[in-house]
Amino acid sequence: MNRFFILFPVLCSLVFTDNVSAQIVQNSSTMKFTGRIQNLGLVEMQGDAVETNLLVRRARLKFEGVAINPKFQYKVELGLTNRDHGSPIPQTQNSARMILDAVVQYEIGANTHLWFGQTKLPGNRERVISSAKLQFVDRSLLNSNYNIDRDMGLQLHQKFGIGTMKAKAIVSVSQGEGRNITTGNLGGFDYTGRLELLPLGAFTSKGDYFGSDLKREETPKLALGLSYDYHDNASRARGNTGSFLSQTRTLSTIFADMMFKYKGFSVMAEYAIKSSDESPVFVDETNSQEYHFVTGSALNIQAGYLLQSDWELAARFTSVTPEAVLPQEDVSMYTLGISKYIDGHNLKVQSDFSMILEGDMEQSYLARLQFELSFN
Repeated sequence: MNRFFILFPVLCSLVFTDNVSAQIVQNSSTMKFTGRIQNLGLVEMQGDAVETNLLVRRARLKFEGVAINPKFQYKVELGLTNRDHGSPIPQTQNSARMILDAVVQYEIGANTHLWFGQTKLPGNRERVISSAKLQFVDRSLLNSNYNIDRDMGLQLHQKFGIGTMKAKAIVSVSQGEGRNITTGNLGGFDYTGRLELLPLGAFTSKGDYFGSDLKREETPKLALGLSYDYHDNASRARGNTGSFLSQTRTLSTIFADMMFKYKGFSVMAEYAIKSSDESPVFVDETNSQEYHFVTGSALNIQAGYLLQSDWELAARFTSVTPEAVLPQEDVSMYTLGISKYIDGHNLKVQSDFSMILEGDMEQSYLARLQFELSFN
C-alpha cells in the first residue's frame, strides 16, 4: 500500500508537466456517442428438463472523445440491462451498477499513456475484447471463472519495439474491490502487469482485439500476451467480482494468451491459473457456514474460418479445473458456432450449440441465437 501512495504523486506530476491553459483550448473538446444492443434467445437442456429464455443480453451507451486538451481523452460507458446492474449490495449503496467505464487517458508521449478511472484491467485477452466483438455469442468459461474484470485505479500503457518486433507493456494499480464500489478499500490493492508481443507485425485495424479475421489478413499475424495479477487481501470470492466474504485471501492470477489470423482463418488460445496464499476454503464463525474463494485453472482454445460470403464457422473447447479443495467439479465445454456478419461486428447474427460435461453429472446442452446492432 505504501508503494501506491509513493507512486501516485509521481504519476500525477507527469500528467501536469504539459501545463496547457484550459482557457486557450476550451473549445477543442469533442464527444462521440455510440450504442449497441444484443438480443438473445437460448435453450438449456439436461435430461428431460428444458428451459428457454428470451432477453436483452446487453444494451450499452458509450461516450468518448477529447477533453479540453488533445492530450486528454475520456471514455464513459453505461450498461442499461439488469444483467449489467447486478444484484443490489451494501458496498454499492444498494444501487444499480450501471457505470462500466469512466476513465481519463493522458498522453505523456507518443507511445505512453496514463489512465485514471474505472475500466477493464489488463488481464486475459478475451475479457479485454469488447463483448460487441466476440467470435461466439458470449465469452468462455475460463473468462467467467477467472477474469479480473474492471476496477478503479491507475494504468500506465507503453508501446515500444524489441528489434523489429512491436511490443506493449501495461502496469496497473487499482483499489481491488471491483466497479462502482462506494465503501472504500475493504481489502488490499490489486497490482497487475501485462506484456504483449507482435512478432509478425501489427494487425490490420487492431485485429488482435476483436474476434474473427474480418479484415482477412494478407500476411500471417500473431499476438502473444502474458499477464500477472497480485491481489493483496482480496475481499471478494473472485477477487474483483463475486460475493464479499468475511475473510480475505491474497490471490495470484497468471494469464497466457495468443491470437493468430491469416486470410479469414483465426485462432485464439488462453490459459489461466488462480491461486491463494492459504486455503481458499474457510468457515464463517458467525454462522458456521463454509465459504470459498474461486481458485483453479482453465484452458480455452477456439478457431474459426470466415467464408467469402461473410458466414463464419467456428469451434471452441474450454476446460475448467477448480482447485481440489473446492466443492466444485471439473467442467468441459464443447461449442460449435455459426455467424453471419452483415456489417462486420456492427450488425451480425450469431448462433452456437454447446455440450457441457460437469463431473459425474448428466451432460447438458445449450443452444443460443443472438442478434447484435451497434450504431455510431
